[in-house]
Amino acid sequence: MLKTKRALTIIFLTLTSLFINAQTAIVKPEFRGVWIATITNLDWPDSPTINSEEQKAQFIRLLDMHKRNGMNAIVMQIRPAADAFYASPFEPWSQWLTGVQGQAPVPYYDPLSFMIEETHKRGMEFHAWMNPYRAVFNINNSSITATHVTKMHPDWFLNYGEKKYFDPGNKEVQQYVTSIVKDVVSRYAIDAIHFDDYFYPYRIEGRDFPDYGSYKKYGNELSKDAWRRSNVDSIIVMLHRTIKQEKDSCQFGISPFGVWRNQDRDPINGSKTTRAQSNYDDLYADILLWLKNGWIDYVAPQLYWEIGNKNVDYEVLVDWWSQHSYGKNCYIGIGIYRAGNNAAWRDKTQIPRQIEKLRATPNIQGMIFYSSKTFERNPYGWGDSLRLNYFSVPAPTPKIN
Repeated sequence: MLKTKRALTIIFLTLTSLFINAQTAIVKPEFRGVWIATITNLDWPDSPTINSEEQKAQFIRLLDMHKRNGMNAIVMQIRPAADAFYASPFEPWSQWLTGVQGQAPVPYYDPLSFMIEETHKRGMEFHAWMNPYRAVFNINNSSITATHVTKMHPDWFLNYGEKKYFDPGNKEVQQYVTSIVKDVVSRYAIDAIHFDDYFYPYRIEGRDFPDYGSYKKYGNELSKDAWRRSNVDSIIVMLHRTIKQEKDSCQFGISPFGVWRNQDRDPINGSKTTRAQSNYDDLYADILLWLKNGWIDYVAPQLYWEIGNKNVDYEVLVDWWSQHSYGKNCYIGIGIYRAGNNAAWRDKTQIPRQIEKLRATPNIQGMIFYSSKTFERNPYGWGDSLRLNYFSVPAPTPKIN
């Protein structure tokens, strides 16, 4: 009888150990994030309102949805156009928060403090997403207060298309943007500063970005393309140093456009893609240099194309970024917003296959979905699939290398 009990005990302990080991194997660190866009009220709030209680209630509903779906991080847009979704000493309240730029919510509260607290309460990371150089979203109809930086320093800005941009070649601009980031890192318990793909703006066919004056002043005999890249490199270095000096634990992440360079422009390092604008040649963002030099903590390339796209294939680019992350964490940006756009995005297996591809690829540590609003519709049951299958077991976020 004792031998039988001992044998049963051994079997029980062995099975328990196997179960625990299996669970440990499944729950490896993985970044499971979602972008929450505030520009033009894309994701939050649903529409501008000064009512702070309505803002809070909407955010909590949104956050609880993502927690149920298994997300462990949000990437929250807090500065879409030289404005603020927080109590900034430098820039006015955003028109997309309250309807009029400069109008605070009523009763008064600091949305960023509230959002960080609620996010952390649910065990999720909060990445503060800023656009560095967009200053006026639409020069014809945006709400602009008299104290906006475009009014105070008009010489810092250039019009291109319907938008107004900071001039990236202006040294005072670089210092100003750095001061904005320093303020947020020093005052708020954020987990990361996050920039997306807008450095120099996307090209408008037949029109060059009008930075002739600053190029003449600061060009130092460089070609214009090389000078533009050096301007973006400069602010990335400044921001990296400033963030780490203020709070070493705060990450600095970049979410670039998905193509660094096409192979026809760079046969050695370019990706097997065609007809796509690129970071290096069009946006003047040398992402690979930043990764090599350790100026950023993670990269989240926006791979918003479908598997099998003839010019820009999702699988080709996942493999390319896997080979070019230089030891830094790489989170794949997934374009769930494209649901229903074409036959490929009407295939209910598209998102599951994209997740399986990135999980099967070395040097990829997770994913970020663009954007939050799509999950409210739950197209093709993709939100259910995350909750019940892919994200059913909670995972910690990866450590930064």
